[in-house]
Amino acid sequence: MTTTAPALVDFDDVVAGYEPTLGLEVHVELSTNTKMFCGCPTDFGAEPNTQVCPTCLGLPGSLPVVNRSAVEAAIRIGLALNCSIAPWGRFARKNYFYPDMPKNFQTSQYDEPIAVNGWMDVTLEDGEVVRVGIERAHMEEDTGKSLHVGGADGRIHGAEYSLLDYNRAGVPLIEIVTKMIPGTGARAPEVARAYVTQLRDLIKSLGVSDVRMDQGSMRCDVNLSLSPTGSGVLGTRTETKNVNSLRSVERAVRYEMQRQAGVLDGGGVIVQETRHFEEQSGTTRPGRRKETSEDYRYFPEPDLVPIAPSAEWVEELRGTLPELPWEHRKRIQEAWGLSDEELRDLVNAGALELIEATVAEGAPAGEARSWWVAYLAQQANTRGVELAELPITPAQVARVIALVAAGDLNNKLARQVVDGVLAHEGEPDEVVESRGLKVVSDDGALIAAVDEALAAQPDVVEKIKGGKVQAAGAIVGAVMKATKGQADAKRVRELIIERCS
Repeated sequence: MTTTAPALVDFDDVVAGYEPTLGLEVHVELSTNTKMFCGCPTDFGAEPNTQVCPTCLGLPGSLPVVNRSAVEAAIRIGLALNCSIAPWGRFARKNYFYPDMPKNFQTSQYDEPIAVNGWMDVTLEDGEVVRVGIERAHMEEDTGKSLHVGGADGRIHGAEYSLLDYNRAGVPLIEIVTKMIPGTGARAPEVARAYVTQLRDLIKSLGVSDVRMDQGSMRCDVNLSLSPTGSGVLGTRTETKNVNSLRSVERAVRYEMQRQAGVLDGGGVIVQETRHFEEQSGTTRPGRRKETSEDYRYFPEPDLVPIAPSAEWVEELRGTLPELPWEHRKRIQEAWGLSDEELRDLVNAGALELIEATVAEGAPAGEARSWWVAYLAQQANTRGVELAELPITPAQVARVIALVAAGDLNNKLARQVVDGVLAHEGEPDEVVESRGLKVVSDDGALIAAVDEALAAQPDVVEKIKGGKVQAAGAIVGAVMKATKGQADAKRVRELIIERCS
């Protein structure tokens, strides 16, 4: 059976005729040591089905116990999002059948979430601020993971068989649900990306999750509907599930706007359904018809006591909140004299925190910035990894900078030292020793090299003696070559002038 590709409306025409309404649901896996309701570890990448027990597999007779660390993390997230923390709440069973849900229900929060009615101001690239309302942030457990084998795109349709890994089943999740976000117009895709970006930064600063979208520890569901401009009627929404990169969030919103406009312009109706985002094509495709809360047959979880955080506990946790990431960046920007564009480039490159950590180790801000955004960024690009994934620490970079400042290394040798650290040859001082990279500053050795270079280029000597001091550069180059780049270039130049005077 073949399906006809939907007619897409030009994006400018979409925003001319329709008003988009956004809603975003972000699932965040917490980085607790154990799962939400049992003591199984939560390490990413373990052998399939090795981090399971009767409780997270839902075997008869097993009883859940709430993870206190997960509750603390949920409260801190709620407070950071300006939410009210509920003084009393409980878990519910969300009933549905899917192979990756071993219990055939998900333990979640339904009508009594831990945090409600918050907001976050999202700043777009041109400085415009959009306030995004937070409907709720609630606790639940993650599902297992399905691996569909034999198909062309990794989906269940067309696969020969499926494998199930329940290691992830029961990992603590916080689901953060926005209120409807109307009035974004042509900037709806940008607003969606900016919100998820800022939320990721906020949660990372709290230290409650690594928010690795590539590993599934942060996932976004994009709800979108279109209404004819000025109609005042809310359109039928679709929900694009498990979008797993910031770029894809923006692309999913843009595509759904164009697709839905095509359906409406053609006289069709939007089906309320879940959809899947196709990373390669940047399109969405139908999943299943969207369930309502009645379909899940929610009822209170009988095996768990209610959650009742005291006001004193909440205030204690409020005192642990760090400086907000955007406030922290503003302070750093002013201290380092960065333009908005420079700051944005450092953030986008994943370099800001690394530079700051290098400065904390004693390096000047300018030199720390130069190393991370130039030579180390090139190395990361060559290796195809993120900057933070390079096998070198801010402390090691700071030590290399200190060796240069002390005159023990020049810039060329310093790069060789960094190469040695990246090659797992040891600490910077160990690489200097093992590779013999220390700058030659002994006058005896330098004078011999200078005299040899002067003897080989008598015409240059005559120019220097005649007052053309800039001609000394040729002799400096010869000495540097002879010493394999390890001579102190400044001292070499001084000696050349002395010998030619």
